[in-house]
Amino acid sequence: MREIIHSDNAPKAIGPYSQAIRTGKTVYVSGQIPLNPQTGAIPATIEEQVEQVIANIRAILATAGLGLEAVVKTTIFVTDLGNFDTVNRIYGKYFGEILPARATVEVSRLPKDVLVEIEAIAVSE
Repeated sequence: MREIIHSDNAPKAIGPYSQAIRTGKTVYVSGQIPLNPQTGAIPATIEEQVEQVIANIRAILATAGLGLEAVVKTTIFVTDLGNFDTVNRIYGKYFGEILPARATVEVSRLPKDVLVEIEAIAVSE
């Protein structure tokens, strides 16, 4: 059984997909870009963009009754691996002692020409 997870505190899907899907105890969060759900604005700097992406993921997880501590895997897409250290520094502030498994991939372009996108998989107890 699949359940659609939708939060008004995260950007609406900009394509034919759900913000997240729950199946059993697992929640799959679609890639989130740094789009402010209230204003539609995209922050200018990589630091602000990572913060907004994580805020969007948190909002979706909260709707599913979970927090960032439930995340077991992420994939980070960046348009410039030169931002790797900055992304790591900010990303690292949000996860506890048990860090999720992760992949980081440089891509040529992301939706709306943002600098970063993150997808996540979380598991409830």
